[in-house]
Amino acid sequence: MKTFSQIFFATLLLGSMALVSCDQKSKTSENQDSVNVMEQTPKAGIQKDAPFGTLPDGKTADLYTLRNASGMEVKITNYGGTIVSWTAPDKDGKYEDIVLGCDSLGGYLKGVPYFGALIGRYGNRIGKGKFTLDGKTYTLATNNGPNALHGGKVGFDKVLWDATPVEGEEPSLKLTYVSKDGEEGYPGTLTTEVTYQLKNDNSLQISYKATTDKPTVVNLTNHTYFNLTGGVKRDILDHEVTLYADKLVPVDKGLIPTGELKPVAGTPFDFNTSTKIGARINDSSDVQIKYGLGYDHCWVLKESKDSLKHVATVYEPTSGRVLDTYTTEPAVQFYTGNFLDGTITGKNGIVYKHRYGFCLETEHYPDAPNKPSFPSTVLRPGETYATTTVYKFSTKK
Repeated sequence: MKTFSQIFFATLLLGSMALVSCDQKSKTSENQDSVNVMEQTPKAGIQKDAPFGTLPDGKTADLYTLRNASGMEVKITNYGGTIVSWTAPDKDGKYEDIVLGCDSLGGYLKGVPYFGALIGRYGNRIGKGKFTLDGKTYTLATNNGPNALHGGKVGFDKVLWDATPVEGEEPSLKLTYVSKDGEEGYPGTLTTEVTYQLKNDNSLQISYKATTDKPTVVNLTNHTYFNLTGGVKRDILDHEVTLYADKLVPVDKGLIPTGELKPVAGTPFDFNTSTKIGARINDSSDVQIKYGLGYDHCWVLKESKDSLKHVATVYEPTSGRVLDTYTTEPAVQFYTGNFLDGTITGKNGIVYKHRYGFCLETEHYPDAPNKPSFPSTVLRPGETYATTTVYKFSTKK
């Protein structure tokens, strides 16, 4: 028969063992929770996804996902160097897609207005599809009435680029394409390299480089359509825009520059103070609004001591998303989706209606090869075309 002391000490020992067991279970649970948190935390880097689709010639288009440590993701296909999707957080930290595009390659092959694509050999318009360089006249492929637009019928947006993923905390995708002498009517074999790099500060840097073996003209850009509501919930008319520009490149009825530069002060084109896109977009008493059916014009950026100039700030009040754009280029084409008409169904079955996206295409001036007073777009052998543009996201309450 056990004494009281024996019973007491046995009970105390069992209690201690139980406490140890619970403590071990708690630590195991904590460790598992830590693992789960680590699994949920996105790992920065780049990955090659499943094939994006097959081209008519049998070649395969690939899709790559760039991801930074905070959770931003940018998906890019080597078909046209196209940004297919791009997630950015709202003021509550919710990540949503903020660009227009298609779910698969098939959507792009049906024909879309340059959603997310790299544009070349010459972004924007060249009047009558002709220009003269060193005394020789070149005739280009025309695809916008009598004019050449965004590189012609088969511009850089419709070709398959060679892709090289570059791993790291700030991953990159390097794309290269060799445009042959005479392609779309342009002189010289142009070797082009474009690098997309996703930064930890939620910015995407696009670096453009090109060399040629004959004198030619070059004006590269990216044609992403943004909608900061997230998931393209509605049009972009309530987005508030600041454009750091005092002058505009006015155009004629065919949207070809007249050759002059016009002050924006006192016109619907003055965005030096933050203004809703929809505030004056239909003011057709201004002939430039009438010609562009809204905003589809080139703004001349203010001079800056910084090589990377601050182009614009766009704020969407409901989501709190802010997009800041910087560039080494002298101008930006601000376009407000005036030709979107509800005939294109994009990602997730969303119909892209009138003014459902805006573009900030950093560039040299349209039709510069035919306007000697405009900054030159001529590239010669031995020279390197090099420009940089940065799109950076943040939020405010």
